[in-house]
Amino acid sequence: MEMNPAGQTDTAGVIARPPLLFLAAFLIGFALDRLLRLPFPIAGIDLVYWIIGGSLMLIGFALFAAGIRNFLRAETPVPTNEPTRVLVTTGIHGWTRNPIYLGMFLIYGGIGVAAQNMWILVLTLPLAILIRYGVVAREEAYLERRFGDAYRDYRQSVRRWL
Repeated sequence: MEMNPAGQTDTAGVIARPPLLFLAAFLIGFALDRLLRLPFPIAGIDLVYWIIGGSLMLIGFALFAAGIRNFLRAETPVPTNEPTRVLVTTGIHGWTRNPIYLGMFLIYGGIGVAAQNMWILVLTLPLAILIRYGVVAREEAYLERRFGDAYRDYRQSVRRWL
C-alpha cells in the first residue's frame, strides 16, 4: 500500500465501507419495524407509496450508476479501501461531489417510503451523520492530501451533495 507524505496509508481511512453502513441501517430499520411498528405519518394508498418510493429508487440508481461509471471510465477504484488514482471532476461529478452516496440515500429513502417503514426513515438522520463525518469528511481530507490545489479548486466549485 502506498504511503502519502504525511506517513498515512494511501486510502481515506473511512470508518466502514459505505454499502455496509447502509445495509446495517436497513437491517436495524426492518428489525425495529418488526419489534415496534411506527405508523406512517401520511395516510395514502399503497400504490402511491410504491410510485413515490420507486421513483426515488430509480433516480438514486441513476445517480449511483453515473458515479460508478465515471470512476470506471477514469480507471480509479470505487471501493474506499483502495487508493484513488484520479480526481474525477467531470460528468455527474461536475454537479455533485458525492453522486454515489447521494444515490444510495435516495435508494434507501425510496425503500423506506415504498415499505412504509418509519424506522428506515428515522434512521436516515443518524446514517447521514455517520456518512458525512465517518466517510465523506475522511475522504475529503484524503483527497486534499492526495491532490492538493486541484481538489481544493474542485471543492470550491462543486457542491458536496446538491
